[in-house]
Amino acid sequence: MEAKKIRSALISVFYKDNLDKVVKELSKLGVTIYSTGGTLSFINELGIDAKSVESLTSYPSILGGRVKTLHPKVFGGILARRENSTDLQQLEEYQIPEIDLVIVDLYPFEETVASGAADQDIIEKVDIGGISLIRAAAKNHKDVLIVSSREQYEELYEILLQGGETSYEQRRKFAAMAFNVSSHYDTAIFSYFNGEFGLPVFKQSLESGKPLRYGENPHQKAAFFGNFADMFEQLNGKEVSYNNMLDIDAAVALINEFAEPTFAILKHTNACGLATRDTVEDAYVAAFECDPVSAFGGVLITNRSINKACAEEVNKLFFEVIIAPSYDADALEVLKSKKNRIILVAKSFALPELQSRSLLNGTVVQERDTAVEEMGDMKVVTNVAPRRSEVDDLIFANKVVKHSKSNAIVLAKNGQLLASGVGQTSRVDALKQAVEKAKSFGFSLEGAALASDAFFPFADCVEIAHKEGICSIIQPGGSVRDNDSIEYCDANGLAMVFTGVRHFKH
Repeated sequence: MEAKKIRSALISVFYKDNLDKVVKELSKLGVTIYSTGGTLSFINELGIDAKSVESLTSYPSILGGRVKTLHPKVFGGILARRENSTDLQQLEEYQIPEIDLVIVDLYPFEETVASGAADQDIIEKVDIGGISLIRAAAKNHKDVLIVSSREQYEELYEILLQGGETSYEQRRKFAAMAFNVSSHYDTAIFSYFNGEFGLPVFKQSLESGKPLRYGENPHQKAAFFGNFADMFEQLNGKEVSYNNMLDIDAAVALINEFAEPTFAILKHTNACGLATRDTVEDAYVAAFECDPVSAFGGVLITNRSINKACAEEVNKLFFEVIIAPSYDADALEVLKSKKNRIILVAKSFALPELQSRSLLNGTVVQERDTAVEEMGDMKVVTNVAPRRSEVDDLIFANKVVKHSKSNAIVLAKNGQLLASGVGQTSRVDALKQAVEKAKSFGFSLEGAALASDAFFPFADCVEIAHKEGICSIIQPGGSVRDNDSIEYCDANGLAMVFTGVRHFKH
């Protein structure tokens, strides 16, 4: 494919920042410039001559600016195939000039939606002429260079400094970027409309992709598509990794369940330590006691500001990431003593209502599990009802099991996670794992609460729990053999409540 010299350009943009040096360089190269409205005024104010699109089309801007460039003399000049003799004859017949460069951006639709503007104002930001120009120029990239965003001005400027000649590869690259701009724009518009109708369609466009060091393992490439800086401010440490991202996501979802001063330690997205106390340092100490072994190399999160006393305790542990809403200055000084330690400030943000995961040859989408069961949601199904303190522990344990990989069992007492069994292929294995783990770290299960993420298919779990001293149980219920578990509890003085809500996490 041959190189193409830029001899004419159409410029019509919403944002003018950094456009001046591009226009000046085009003028130096003797490029004929066509422009519209405010862009034309901007160019003229630079002391540079430009022709109005109206002078080309013989039509003014009409319908309040809705129609400016939608005309054969504009689109003919962009779409004409330079090697096609018939196209060239028609350009000559209808006095249509060839257009070699199109610089156009789109009305700020997403920004207008985000501002809370009225629907009519939002509708007026649905670009018609701009998106058409982008598609036309990108389609004919064999002959035309399309610049579809102000972020591309610098690359265009470098081309102009080299004489304003483009290769086919350059034009094709700019076309790819243009189709990215147009597809993202249309996705944003569809999402706005579909918020009203909820059509069963999955569309997502995230432009701020950031390469990660690697994926779950060093031989896997990975990237994060989203705006991490909207959610966190990083104060220290190395680049966040793919596995860090997974743990951070799990940590944020878990800590959001708690209003009291709470500290959690996560490993491979499961809590290995979690406690609620009157102070953040006491919460950390209690969380660490849950499993000092698994805490090594974990991700730490709290919903309170970290002071120096807490930081000094935390600093004794090797860990990857710590997250808090804020840090005292002297606490930061302590925590920054390890240069690779990732220190994040959690900003105020809402997690998306929908979750998606790629699998097989597609994507599955579901609503986020936002169900939270409180005392009023519990149905006491045994003769013995849990005491108030036991109810508190049941609620605590149920919040933790909700964020643990299935099959999951959580044991808790006095606002502290004692142990959990996670990711097991049977519920009884999950319970046995939790019991063994609690005992290995010296915890007594007398008076402890047990939470299960799904129902008990048999009475074996409540029997094991009873023999270990556990006195209260929370589970969804719904098994055809629920009565077996209830009868065992009644025969042995255990309290059990049903929530009617399952919390599988795969």
